[in-house]
Amino acid sequence: MNSSRRTFAVVLAGFSAFIPLYATQPLLPLLTQVFHVSAIRASLTVTLAILGVALAAPVAGSISDRYGRKRSIVISAFALAVFTFAAAFSPNLDTLIVWRFLQGIFTPGIISVTIAYIHEEWDPEELGRTTAAYITGTVLGGFSGRFIAGLAANRFGWQSAFLALAVVSLICATLLWRWLPVERHRPSDSENKGWSALWDHLQNRRLLATYAVGFCVLFSMTAAFTYVNFYLAAPPFLLQSAALGSLFFVYLIGAAVTPTAGRWIDRYGNRRAVAVAFAGGIGGVLLTLIPRLPAVIAGLALCCTGVFIAQSAASSFIGKAASRNRALAVGLYGTCYYSGGSAGASLPGFLWHAGGWPACVAMIVAVQALTIGLALGLWSDN
Repeated sequence: MNSSRRTFAVVLAGFSAFIPLYATQPLLPLLTQVFHVSAIRASLTVTLAILGVALAAPVAGSISDRYGRKRSIVISAFALAVFTFAAAFSPNLDTLIVWRFLQGIFTPGIISVTIAYIHEEWDPEELGRTTAAYITGTVLGGFSGRFIAGLAANRFGWQSAFLALAVVSLICATLLWRWLPVERHRPSDSENKGWSALWDHLQNRRLLATYAVGFCVLFSMTAAFTYVNFYLAAPPFLLQSAALGSLFFVYLIGAAVTPTAGRWIDRYGNRRAVAVAFAGGIGGVLLTLIPRLPAVIAGLALCCTGVFIAQSAASSFIGKAASRNRALAVGLYGTCYYSGGSAGASLPGFLWHAGGWPACVAMIVAVQALTIGLALGLWSDN
């Protein structure tokens, strides 16, 4: 299989993983009304899905070491389709949360394993651009899931959002089964396994810094794109579910910028990429404080573009920081990354009730500034 076809397959893997993961974000104001719950409780449909990813991420790589990268990715993709379909028939919020958690549990079978697949199947000089292509797939999947969910829920109710997403997920799983090439390289049996490998990674200063960066990256992203829905559903904006779902068109800007950023990362280094990306992200989050919809949209576009570039830089840096047991290294990164996302979906809720959107913005800016400091202070590009 030629290189472009192989790259498209990993883009599709990223797309399929993120179709359902954040799909309830534009539905949160609607879910608070339907189930008569608070914003914090409705946000558990995001928090528990991401928590499931964080818990399962370390073992996904090890499972794929034994059963194969493609097999793990394809089985996980079909499982996501099944759980998404089941979520549509949830009789209450608690049941919906359970199905969302199970979606999260199977998502690392695509996310963590695909990143390990990239590091093993591509040459080192191509890692940045290939990882960026994969991130583009996740961007498109994240946008499509939110957009489809918001549009369907606004017209036919929240259950229809999950039915529509289940159909898309099933198509993606089938295409991955047909198109994703079987891996050509297998992890070496001479590599350290188990606790020994874990201890090696926990002593790796650059890896620990990467895990901290990953935590902060998804924390800021999830916090911004979860609580901005409540901000925009209230006066003076008063947006409905369809409009909130359409708001994620800003993701397409990130999808366009990220491949170019991947080449820039390869040329100028991961540290600079994170610093520049989150400097722009901070400006974007602050811009959302202007109570005008165009300003909020522009700010969110800057914010998500910064996150996508930072995520590309962090993901590709794993291969530089860990020369052995990369599947485990990626899994640990996934745990920290998605733990950050789970925290970002829940902790700002307390600030939301205390100080509204400005309080959430203050937390997001602080976390992004910390991320720049971590990358510049603890990473090296050699």
